[in-house]
Amino acid sequence: MISLVGLLVLAAAALYFMSPEERVKLLKRAHRYLIAGVDSLRPTPSEDALNEILRARARWPIVTLVLLVAHIVVFVAMLVTPGSLSDPATLVGWGANALTRTGNGEWWRLASSSFVHAGPIHLFATIAALFSVGIVLERAVGSIAFAAVYVMSAIVASVVSLWTAELTAVTYGSSGAVFGVYGLLLATAIYGGLRQPRLPVPLVVLKRVGAGATIFVLYNVMTDYLGAASELAGLATGLFAGLVLATRVVQQKAPVGRASLVGVVTVAIALLFVVPLRGMIDARPALLRVASIEERTSSEYAAAVEKFKLGQISTKALALIIERNIIPALQADRTRVDALRGEPRDQAPLVAAARRYFELRLKSWRTRADGLRASKIPLLNEAERTERDALEALVIVMSAAPAE
Repeated sequence: MISLVGLLVLAAAALYFMSPEERVKLLKRAHRYLIAGVDSLRPTPSEDALNEILRARARWPIVTLVLLVAHIVVFVAMLVTPGSLSDPATLVGWGANALTRTGNGEWWRLASSSFVHAGPIHLFATIAALFSVGIVLERAVGSIAFAAVYVMSAIVASVVSLWTAELTAVTYGSSGAVFGVYGLLLATAIYGGLRQPRLPVPLVVLKRVGAGATIFVLYNVMTDYLGAASELAGLATGLFAGLVLATRVVQQKAPVGRASLVGVVTVAIALLFVVPLRGMIDARPALLRVASIEERTSSEYAAAVEKFKLGQISTKALALIIERNIIPALQADRTRVDALRGEPRDQAPLVAAARRYFELRLKSWRTRADGLRASKIPLLNEAERTERDALEALVIVMSAAPAE
């Protein structure tokens, strides 16, 4: 406010010290700039031609507007409800893509994840891109074709993220879907610009679309909410669909039947690739419990040994503690690990190591109990060797990263 007042004072002072001739020249120059500005707002012949084509096909870009409203509503709801936007649990709660949830029956996340955003800048980048291209492209190719490309690109990108991201990664954002729309735009430009008659596209439209694309691409290059492979898959999906649907974009919108068929077939093919991922689990939480059972049983036995050294209990009592307390506890936890099914390939060695740990550890405790009852040193030595082998397997199990 202060700087604005200062500028006004300087302008008034400049006008005061000008000669009448200088004031006249300034007014004439201002008038020319004003006329030029007004003229620049008037539609050019190419704009008139494009607008005429678009008005004949659709008055409003309904799908684009619905998508924009949906993105904004979901984001506002995320803001006003408990939970931080940076918390994966919050993102998953609002529909983000997570293999251990999506692959276990929550297939709707393949589409819903495209409406989840990590912050206002993320949302703004989506809106800038979708609005700038959607208000023209949707009306050119038709709402059904536009919606089909958006949805199929979102689903294909989500499926690719399930295969390429880490098991416990949470992926989200509309970048795959929007890149699909850009793929459709590229196909439309090919058919509309290289064939006669050409689709009239004025420079102002190209600038608007370019500005939105620049914001969107730069932001997604700097972030990794979905992954480059998923975004490229979305782009390829939109380009493929566009090459099928936009062949006569200069003359007419894409046929509704063809657009629907392409969308259904593409989504069906994408879903075939998630079949191998059904029932996938993250085995690490169960594996990380193995260390706690080892610590608990070892501590219990160490406490019993101290009592034995003080003469408070006998060797037979030590054997009973092993047989009644330690072995049942290990067997219960072993049952949980043996029941694990659907772990990803990279966790299979960890699960195998956990099963080997339980096999060896139970054997070591049983051998120790037998040695204590019979007072045989060779059996106790064998129990020590088996225990060392079991603990080596436990080290492999504990190489699993924390589940959080």
